[in-house]
Amino acid sequence: MLLAQPVFFSPNVPTLTKNTNSRASLQPHKNFPSLRVSPVPIGGCFVKPLGVRTKAKTPLSSFQKKGGVQICRSLKKESEVGGNGNGRDWTTSILLFLLWAALIYYVFFLTPNQTPSRDLYFLKKLLNLKGDDGFRMNEALVSLWYLMGLWPLVYSMLLLPTGRSSKNSIPVWPFLILSCFGGAYALLPYFVLWKPPAPPVEESQLKTWPLNFLESKVTALISLAVGASIIIYAGLAGQDVWKEFYQYFRESKFIHITSIDFIILSTFAPFWVYNDMTARKWFDKGSWLLPISLIPFLGPGLYLLLRPSLSTVAISQAPVEPE
Repeated sequence: MLLAQPVFFSPNVPTLTKNTNSRASLQPHKNFPSLRVSPVPIGGCFVKPLGVRTKAKTPLSSFQKKGGVQICRSLKKESEVGGNGNGRDWTTSILLFLLWAALIYYVFFLTPNQTPSRDLYFLKKLLNLKGDDGFRMNEALVSLWYLMGLWPLVYSMLLLPTGRSSKNSIPVWPFLILSCFGGAYALLPYFVLWKPPAPPVEESQLKTWPLNFLESKVTALISLAVGASIIIYAGLAGQDVWKEFYQYFRESKFIHITSIDFIILSTFAPFWVYNDMTARKWFDKGSWLLPISLIPFLGPGLYLLLRPSLSTVAISQAPVEPE
């Protein structure tokens, strides 16, 4: 409630006197509202009379009027304006953790394990630890094996630097290294702990390893070309090859786990494509790539080839929501 109070003037301000001979006489405005010394909120602003100092932490605007100063403040807290809006809530993290826990339980206790000796033989053959003994490996299995070797590179290009956790509290590189051996089973814990936005990228970092390698169009082109060749090789395999692979999937623990790993990596890739796209502020032009990124490996690989390079100026990687 506003109470009428006399207006106090600073002695440094010239006294306003009524002068009938002067058109622009110096006199106080008779209708200027008198206010209490304490600040009074009016429509989100705090009004103070002249001579009373006010310290505003987050001023939205300040302007001077004759005989008084009006200072507007934001009524929102910094947390409401800052980076919590795009952050991941606990519900999503809990659901991802439950998914990871269920997958680990399934891998260790529920997956088929009818051919452990054959699994060991296949693994040695794929690692080139056995010479040519006349056995022809299943083409679909060989293609799956080599695609799983390319996925860590693709995820490294998507997560560095735009998929890093806020303020570097959780480094992403240990999970990427472990994904070379554990695939999605090693990456899912990072997805649980990840918190946007990514920390800013310094200009000097863009020219150093590994960012210069992961941002290179040559790297993206080679990975896409190799991946496409592997998929074509598997696609040209006969129907009998795929029937044999399906039988392996039902019997082999090794092939069963690897196949699920490939499905999980393909499922989460479109989200990280979207995250990288919005961080580069390329959603308006590149949104057509989102449905294409649903195509396993080829979709994310095509996005990595076509996406714009990071600016040579240090930028903030805070994700920007599309309009």
